[in-house]
Amino acid sequence: MKIEQQKELISGFKHLELLANQVVEGFISGMHKSPFHGFSAEFAEHKIYNSGESTKNIDWKLFAKTDRLYSKRYVEETNLRCHLIIDNSSSMYYPKLENDQPFYKNKIGFSVLASAVLMNLLKKQRDAVGLSIFSDKYDYYAPEKGSDRHHRMLLNILEELLEKPKQTKTTDTITYLHQIAEKMHRRSMIVLFTDMFQNQDKKKLFNALQHLKHNKHKVVVFHVYDKQTEIEFDFDNAPRKFIDVESGEELNLFAENIKGFYEEKIKLYFNEIAMTCAQNKIKYIPVSVDESFEKILTTYLVEKQIFG
Repeated sequence: MKIEQQKELISGFKHLELLANQVVEGFISGMHKSPFHGFSAEFAEHKIYNSGESTKNIDWKLFAKTDRLYSKRYVEETNLRCHLIIDNSSSMYYPKLENDQPFYKNKIGFSVLASAVLMNLLKKQRDAVGLSIFSDKYDYYAPEKGSDRHHRMLLNILEELLEKPKQTKTTDTITYLHQIAEKMHRRSMIVLFTDMFQNQDKKKLFNALQHLKHNKHKVVVFHVYDKQTEIEFDFDNAPRKFIDVESGEELNLFAENIKGFYEEKIKLYFNEIAMTCAQNKIKYIPVSVDESFEKILTTYLVEKQIFG
């Protein structure tokens, strides 16, 4: 689905729930003959209700028409637990949005909408979802639950995240990934949205990611970036001032003079991350803010099938 066409939805992030639903519905409609089972909350058929069974799936509308009790039989009953983690450091607020750009065209906006999209799908599948947000502190934590009230609370938190003015925040990824790991007691799928920009020891970072895998958790890392500038280093050759949004450090240079060197280094960095994640059996998915959310949803469904 080309969500850019939904002009009435992208005017602001107050439509987060509606926009997320549009993305999921568009994705599902394109999966008519999908190999994935149970991705929809639509029930496959009815069955006669037997005394002693749970009454939660009784179709009361059908009862009103037929005066007989039927239960909705769902395509697949699931009880997956999923914990979403969002890196809320200052580097995630890049690139700076122009007035006419939708909120999801920078890294934090993309991660927030992607999280809302996954929450929508989890809700449709009657799965439990939790949320952690970190920067230079542990900004927010909620355990995995499946209620409508819980879902609404998490959506409000995501909307507030976008409403708050950007502040200079460093990243203490290692500390808070370890803290999150300690909170995860029941086997879950853990999904992390981060730009992987941090000044800490890379070995310690991967030890923290490995810690998330304890208790047989499944870990999926979405490495969020801006392809045009952070990968392709696509700037004109005018003199520019580059500012580290976390430290405030400044560097004056001509982009063209270091473009080749930069591209080589960033490619090596991405390859190193991908290789280390593979060695640790962590699913690593690089995703640019200019991509659709299909990669996010497809990855989730594939990993859910494997996770069982």
